[in-house]
Amino acid sequence: MSHSVTLRGTGLAFTVEGDESMLSAALAANIHLAHDCKSGTCGTCRFRLIEGSITYHEPPMGLAPEEEAEGYALACQAHPVTDIVAEAEILPAVLSEPARHSAVVRAVEPLSPSVSRLVLELPEGASATVLPGQYVNILLGDDRKRSFSVASAPNGRTVDFHVRRIPGGVFTEGRLHALAPGETLDVELPHGSFYLRKGDFRPLLMMATGTGLAPIKSILESLHDDPDCPPVTLYWGMRNAEDLYLHDEILTWQDRLCEFRYVPVVSRPGAGWSGRTGHVQDAAAEDIEDFSEYAIYLCGSPEMVRAAKGAFVGRGASPNHIYSDSFFFQHNLKGA
Repeated sequence: MSHSVTLRGTGLAFTVEGDESMLSAALAANIHLAHDCKSGTCGTCRFRLIEGSITYHEPPMGLAPEEEAEGYALACQAHPVTDIVAEAEILPAVLSEPARHSAVVRAVEPLSPSVSRLVLELPEGASATVLPGQYVNILLGDDRKRSFSVASAPNGRTVDFHVRRIPGGVFTEGRLHALAPGETLDVELPHGSFYLRKGDFRPLLMMATGTGLAPIKSILESLHDDPDCPPVTLYWGMRNAEDLYLHDEILTWQDRLCEFRYVPVVSRPGAGWSGRTGHVQDAAAEDIEDFSEYAIYLCGSPEMVRAAKGAFVGRGASPNHIYSDSFFFQHNLKGA
C-alpha cells in the first residue's frame, strides 16, 4: 500500500510504496532530504511529523526521547502508515555530488600518541567542492572504504584529517603510517550533511569528543576573521588532559572568532588537571540554563550525541537547529 508525503512549506510531495522508508522514497523522487548514515544512528534525517502516522521496524538509536516527544522522527527508518504532512530539511543545491579522485599524500605526522595528521593534495578544483564540516571516503579496494572528516578550512588543494589509531584498524593501524609523501590514495568526496548553516545567525555552540573536533575545527577556521561570525562557544571532551592534542592551537583562536569561549573537559583527570571534569555535555548543561537561542553542532561518540540532544532539547534547544555527526570506530564505519 502506498502513502503520500507532503513537505509543508516547500510545495514538494512524493509517494512511499509498500515497505519503503520515507528517505528512500524521497531520494528516488529526486528530493534530497538531509541524511547521512541511513542506519538511524546519526539523526541527520530528522523531520517533524505534522499530520499522519509512521512506524519503525526497530526504534532508531539516533532519535532522543525528548525529540520524539516533540513530534520528530527519522526519515531513514520511518515507514508511513497513513498519508503524512512533514517538515524536513532539504539539502541545498550548493552541495556537490560525490566524485572519485586520486589524492597525493603530502604528510603523515603525529598530533598525539593516538592521533595523526594526514595531509592530502587533491586535484585542481576538487577541494572546492567540500564544505567545512563534510567528510571524505578513502577507498581501500575490494569495496572497502574509511571515512574521515576534513579538519581544515578550504585552503587551495590541500586537506587535513585527524586520524585516530584504532587497534587492528585496516587503515588507521595497518596502512596509515606506511604512507610516504608522493604516494596516492583514491578518495571520494564530498560526503555528509554536517556543515555550517551560514544562513543561521544564532550563537554557535560547538561540542566534540575525541577526533570529532576535526569537522568543528574546519567550520571554525572557515569563520576566522569573518565580520559576520556569530558568538562561538566550544566544548571539547577527552579522557585525559594529554589527549587534548590541539589545546594550545585552539587558545590562539581567541582573537579570530567572535566572543570565543573554549572549555576543555576531561573525564579521567590526572593530578595536574585543574580544569573541568566529567562528560562534556554535562559541563555545557552546568553552564547554560537555556539552549533555545543556540545553533548546536555535535560531533563525536554516539553516546555523547544522544545524551547532549536529550539534555539540550529538555532545556529549550530547537531540534531544527541541532546538527550532529556521530563517529563510529568499527569495521567499515567512520574512523577505522
